[in-house]
Amino acid sequence: MRMDTVIMGGGLSALTCGIALAKRGQRVAIVASGQSTLLFNGGSMELLGCVDGKAVTSPLEAIAALPAEHPYSKLGADRISELASEAHSLLTDAGIVMEGKADANHWRITPIGVAKPAWLTLSSHFSIDSLGELPCKRLALMCIRGFFDQPNGMLAEGLKGLGFEVDKLEFTTDEITALRRSPSEMRANSLAKRLVSNASLQRVADEINRLAADADMVLFPSVLADEDVIQTLKSMVKKPLRLVATLPPAVSGNRMQALLRHYFRMLGGNYLMGDTVVSGTLEGDRLTSVTTAKLGDMPLRADNFVLATGSFVSKGLVADYGRVYEPILDLDVDADADREQWTRFGVLEPQAYSRYGVKTDAGLHCLKQGKPIQNLRAIGSVLSGHDAIKMGDGTGVSLLTALAAAQSILATK
Repeated sequence: MRMDTVIMGGGLSALTCGIALAKRGQRVAIVASGQSTLLFNGGSMELLGCVDGKAVTSPLEAIAALPAEHPYSKLGADRISELASEAHSLLTDAGIVMEGKADANHWRITPIGVAKPAWLTLSSHFSIDSLGELPCKRLALMCIRGFFDQPNGMLAEGLKGLGFEVDKLEFTTDEITALRRSPSEMRANSLAKRLVSNASLQRVADEINRLAADADMVLFPSVLADEDVIQTLKSMVKKPLRLVATLPPAVSGNRMQALLRHYFRMLGGNYLMGDTVVSGTLEGDRLTSVTTAKLGDMPLRADNFVLATGSFVSKGLVADYGRVYEPILDLDVDADADREQWTRFGVLEPQAYSRYGVKTDAGLHCLKQGKPIQNLRAIGSVLSGHDAIKMGDGTGVSLLTALAAAQSILATK
């Protein structure tokens, strides 16, 4: 099978790169082993949230001072603003409507009530521009009876700590009560399938209007399937209504992934779901083809390849008792040789393995035995040089390196 570009991996970076290439007429195949870490996304994208343990308010300024090994530095600090704008537009074109600015972080609210810096947040979700200027005073936190994916007590206390008055209001409806017959069904995605019809939404709205009459704003768990459902419920509720992220797997992340996949396919892209690249053939400094588990003796050939397989969670990197390695081509990896250095005691301590990843040159070309593979670029969380957890830059790195790689590929044509 012959393509212009083959992308290994199926998450945020892979889909972003694939869409950018397909929009310019390239024949693109994405090989995706399964669901991606987008399912953990609560509705926000981070560009750069934290440096040296301190929250970042102006990401573009902070990015200019990052060390040379950070992926943003390889892209060039002067390109970040342009790439961020392009990423925002791409998400909008895919139907993912988000608000935010690259030069000034706002604050998203986690499922446990912690405020964290964010670049973009779904327009339907609750966010705060400045912690010193709250958008309202009294919140009605709507708590679905028996719902497992929202720790209401922690969320309420976190919001109170930010300065809000919080009314924690429990409710249910006939549709929701029916789900409770099976405890395992009281999850966000199950609720999203039930709360779809106007009749079911009206019953929810009636409960909200009855309980939240004294609130300035209503917070509702993010368990609504799509934007039309969200707008319908908002129109039925008398108070301003915003959604709050739930524990993963998240409906918002699932919806973003579905929208990106749909957009990629609409542009003519080939999304090979449930398959995995297992090996590749190198000829000199170029990758000529890759073999997948399902296609077997029918390799995928292309002019360019992109490695977007993710980090340890998605097995883009693998660790055994002796080393950390990249499993498809055994590419060069930035990782400590001494296994004792991979981790530190304490869950909240910075972990060295979070910075591990594939080595690349300044053009994101993957290295093997110190030499760049000219038509193989790495993007997203498989890249080394940053700690997505501690720096709050994972989604930004995925989006921006994906677009930079696409631009580089298109420039070679």
